[in-house]
Amino acid sequence: MSNSGLRKVMYLATLSLLAFSSSALAQDLGPTLEKVRATGVLTLGVREATVPFSYLDGNQRAVGYSMDLCTRVGEAVKERLGLGALTVKDVVVSTATRIPLLVNGTIDISCDAATNTLERQKQVSFALTHFLAAGRVMVKADSGIKSLEDLRGKTVVSTAGSTNLSLIMALNRERDLGLNILSGRDHGESFLMLQTGRAAAFIMDDVLSAGVAATAHDAKNYVFTDEFLSLEPYGLIVRRNDSQFEDVVNDTLRNIYTSGEINKIYEKWFSSPIPPNNITLNLPMSDAFKKQVASPIASANPADYK
Repeated sequence: MSNSGLRKVMYLATLSLLAFSSSALAQDLGPTLEKVRATGVLTLGVREATVPFSYLDGNQRAVGYSMDLCTRVGEAVKERLGLGALTVKDVVVSTATRIPLLVNGTIDISCDAATNTLERQKQVSFALTHFLAAGRVMVKADSGIKSLEDLRGKTVVSTAGSTNLSLIMALNRERDLGLNILSGRDHGESFLMLQTGRAAAFIMDDVLSAGVAATAHDAKNYVFTDEFLSLEPYGLIVRRNDSQFEDVVNDTLRNIYTSGEINKIYEKWFSSPIPPNNITLNLPMSDAFKKQVASPIASANPADYK
């Protein structure tokens, strides 16, 4: 073979090797990381009013507990891909739209307060649980309502697309309570129905309803009944069948947990004044979540956290 022929063979072999290496790299990265590598953009699903997890502050900037965790995920993605710069883009989602927008690729991760359920796992994957909430009944302090039984025949509200809406519908059937069940577009609208008397109770995870109520001018007028209707494990949501990106998210959370940094982040959002109105939720870390921090899991089964 002539020198020119040998050079041609070597050139073709090099091209083939480069093509194989590129293909292998894309395969190793998985769809989300490959998309981010190609575009230089990581897109977060954020909420307008899910205090203190993900909400818009006075400057219309997304902030919150989940947002701080997702910021760390962004840093880990940038390092994993070796990018000189990474643009982090926010897209506002709701309880009803976050999963469809994740599945169709509009967002890459949902940074809010989503309950990990087996039903939702049919469509998406959940990262390690980053909060444990309890489904509870919020009422006006002067209502005299102490339990679900006291709500028999009354109107209640929960938020569209939430696990609490499904839960109260199921309890209504099981206990034959005769409830008139309304659904709010978001937690703010649901709380407004309680505030204005359209509903006698707001059924939602305690931390979410407490967050909304804390921003109201008459915040002291709202209380929880003593009943705990459910235990809700929250997780950041990512696309299914994308273990590479899911691993980056989970590794980031593990590092935050094991380093003890989670305590500082938790204190910032649940036990300290938060923007924009410097409200304080006064929700110390529960024993169940301390156990989760020590041995993190991503289970949809509430019993696994007890």
